[in-house]
Parts: sequence; C-alpha cells; structure tokens
Amino acid sequence: MKHGIPVSQTFHYSIFGYHVLGGLDTVLLFHSKFCKDERTKRFLWGLQDKLKLLETEQHCKFQLTATFCFPSLNNPSDESIIQVQLEVSLFGPHWDKHCNSQDMETITDCYRRTVQHNLGQVQLALTRFFKEHKSFHITGADIPSINFTNEFVGFLKTEQCSGGYGQTKQLQRCLDCCIVCAPGMFSPPKNSQCSPCPLGTYSLTYGVALCTTCKDGMITRVPGASSMTDCVEKERTKQAVSIVHRIPVLLLIILPALLAINLIFILSSCYWFYQEYQVGSPRASKKTGSTTKMETVTGFFFRIPRQGPQAGPDARPASDSSHLDTSASQGSDEEHTHGAPSPAVTLNLATVTDETTPVLTLEDRKDAF
Repeated sequence: MKHGIPVSQTFHYSIFGYHVLGGLDTVLLFHSKFCKDERTKRFLWGLQDKLKLLETEQHCKFQLTATFCFPSLNNPSDESIIQVQLEVSLFGPHWDKHCNSQDMETITDCYRRTVQHNLGQVQLALTRFFKEHKSFHITGADIPSINFTNEFVGFLKTEQCSGGYGQTKQLQRCLDCCIVCAPGMFSPPKNSQCSPCPLGTYSLTYGVALCTTCKDGMITRVPGASSMTDCVEKERTKQAVSIVHRIPVLLLIILPALLAINLIFILSSCYWFYQEYQVGSPRASKKTGSTTKMETVTGFFFRIPRQGPQAGPDARPASDSSHLDTSASQGSDEEHTHGAPSPAVTLNLATVTDETTPVLTLEDRKDAF
C-alpha cells in the first residue's frame, strides 16, 4: 500500500534441482498355465500392491514398465512364462534424510554415498522379498484359482537420468548430475537430455517428462512453449500473406538471372552474325575480281568496231571467218569456266548477235595476239 493506493508487484523465480546418477532395472520371470487373460492382470495388480510396503521401507519407487507373455520351452502347450520388467528409482520419500549439510560440495558427496548404499539395500530387499513370495495365488468368484511361481530375479544397475531431468552440466561440482528440466522443456525417462517442447505442445512446470498437447488442434508459434496461452489457432491467412510478401523477393532473385541470360544470348547472336559476315566478304570480293578479269579478257577478243547496214556483199566471207573465230573463242572460254559461260561473255555475244555482223581486220587481229 502506497499513499492509500494498492501496489502490485511481480516476482520471478527459478528452481534449480538435480539428482545424482543411480538406478536399478529388475527382470522377473513367472510360470503360469495361462497367458494374457484376466488372471494375469489381477496378478500384476497384486504384485504392485505388495511392493508398496517395500517402497516405504527402502525409500524407493517401483514401476512396472513392460510385461511379456510367451509359451514355455519345456512344455509349450500347458505352460507359459510371464516376463515382468520392474524399474527401481532410488529417490523415494525421505531417501536423503541423512544429508543435512548446507555446503554444496559436502551435500553432493553425501548424495552419492546415499544412492550407492540404498542401491545395495534395495537389491537385498528384492531378493529376500521374492524368496518369501515364491508363489502368488490368484483367485476370485468369477475366475478359477491359479498360481504364478517366480523362477528368476535379475538386476541391472543403470546410470541414467529420471524423467524430467537431463545432463546439462550446469553444476560444476557434479558434471554428471541430472538437472531438472525448466518449463518449456521435457525429458523422457532414460533420455538424459532436456529438449524444447515441439510445436503444438507446452510444459508449465519443472521436471516434465512429456509435454502437454494444445487443445482443439491449436499450435504454438515456436518450440519450447511454457504456457497454455502460447497455443494459438492456425492462421492460414497470415501464412498466405507471408507467401505473397515473399514473391517480390523471389522476383528480385530471378529477374537479374533472366536478364543476364538474355544479354548473353544477344551478345552471342551478334558475334555469330559478325563472324558470318567476315567469312562471307572475302568470297564475294574474290567472285567480283574474277568477273572483272573475264570482262577484260572478253574485251580484248570482242573489241570490234561497229559498222552500219551499208556493208556490201564482199564482207560475207569475213563475216563467216569472224563467226568461226568467235565460236572458237567462246569454246575456249567454256572450257576455262568448266562448261558454264561467263556473264560477260554472254552479254557480249548478245550484243554481237543483235548488231550488224562485225568485220575483224588484220590490224585488230595483230593487236589481239
């Protein structure tokens, strides 16, 4: 209360709990005539009830973890074997009543000694118990009586953490000690590791072996939820919006790659056309040079003065010889060009054919040769 006004305060706390390593697994074998029926269930219930008295005496806890039933090897048709696995925790009520020191190192050493002592005491107590209770007689008003006879007791010492504890190495004086898991964490029995609660689950308290599932199909946003309020409904619309928001980012990643590919394609196309042009140009120039040379040669042979239509009859023999000479020249040209006449030759021949028959004089022949 401050100035007559109530004042609220919030206090945050944390719990640090641990236990030393130590445990016991027990295997029990019983012979019976029946397997997996109502009488077997009653036998297991009776066994647990009788072990409760032993739990109080030895400051420990017994838990039936598994039961198997199979035919006997000696008489498989008339006899069955029931295998019972019994887990013994040495941390029952008042197990540490002799350790009262306030010093961390001293009390940790006391815990170790107490666990080892209680471990031996529990083994002796169980061995004595099953010798005294060799046979368990099960009867009832609705079922016939039957005996379950104990034939074997086996012990296995374990060095694993209890459920809800993990070896986090937070305690420097006892690195192999099992530390209690905080809210939002869990550790199944014999796991020895504290892990965050998966999505859709949560844990409210310390030392949880299994996380609690959210109700009505709700989920948690992140692993390691420590409160029921962390469970929310599935938000499909928000997921869709987040996908839409990611599209521009994807475009920024994809578009530069596409532009780079297009640019490479354009440059390679330009280079290819340039190479084709460079290869084609010498061929064209070579062909042009050959044509010019043929026109020059043809000009030597057909450099004939044109005459009018007044040529007399005496010119006929010369015309015949000229025609023969022209044919010979044309033949030699065809051989030179592998049977295909040059365009220049064809043009001159057409000119000679259309004009008046030329007369080749002696002086012209001398100039040609």
